[in-house]
Amino acid sequence: MKKSYVLLLVIVCFMSGCGEYQKVLKSKDPEYKYTMALQYFEQEDYVKAQTLLDDVAPYYRGTERSQDVTIYLARSYMGQKSYSSAAEYYQSYLRNYPKGKYAMESTFQIGHCYYLDSPDAKLDQDITYRSIEAFDLFIENYPESSYIQQAYKEQNEMYDKLAYKELLNAQLYYKLGTYLGNNYLSCEITARNAMKNYPTNSYQEDFSWLILQSKYQQMINSVQAKQQERAQDAEDEYYNFVMEYPDSKHKKEADKMKNEISKILK
Repeated sequence: MKKSYVLLLVIVCFMSGCGEYQKVLKSKDPEYKYTMALQYFEQEDYVKAQTLLDDVAPYYRGTERSQDVTIYLARSYMGQKSYSSAAEYYQSYLRNYPKGKYAMESTFQIGHCYYLDSPDAKLDQDITYRSIEAFDLFIENYPESSYIQQAYKEQNEMYDKLAYKELLNAQLYYKLGTYLGNNYLSCEITARNAMKNYPTNSYQEDFSWLILQSKYQQMINSVQAKQQERAQDAEDEYYNFVMEYPDSKHKKEADKMKNEISKILK
């Protein structure tokens, strides 16, 4: 009996809430709708808030309140985790009010929306690049903002994702080895470019290790006429690696490589 009563109470409350929303939705009073939209937003009912704001947006177009309508629409889409739609509204705000009261928030949130929408490193990274560019604009225009540390942090994560994508590419080249060409050289080039393009990335040691391995494999698979030269290159890379990462987990394996390199050089 108690459970049935509680369930009935929940249903009545739900129907009452739906009835109230339908009443707001049918209202001809934009002020009332706007007030209720903000109320729904505060209650984290972002779908209802967004629907009502969409409804009143044409009425307030060209007025001071249009800024608030646009920004709350963007925030409502953020609440729904529809980040691409939120980014569009933030961009719309900046187009219409480049120096408006929400300009700083909008500039940051565009980068943040793309950051949240950035896909897995194995997929196309166009959105990741957009996030980086948006954060560049924010950092340039609002260096004293309270959002600045978050902007740097999220931008660095985007750079790391791009570096990781290059790491996956370099690893693939290494696995291909001598299949249809010298993929060890392609691995080395990819790793070096990634280290140059993303100097603060979290995978520098991984790139360096791949370069050393690639140099070693090119030596092993070399024709005799070029083996001495490639052995010297591999030895130079070994010293670079152990000086930069003396405590690397790959140190023992690197030392074994060095022994083989020394035999060829002698």
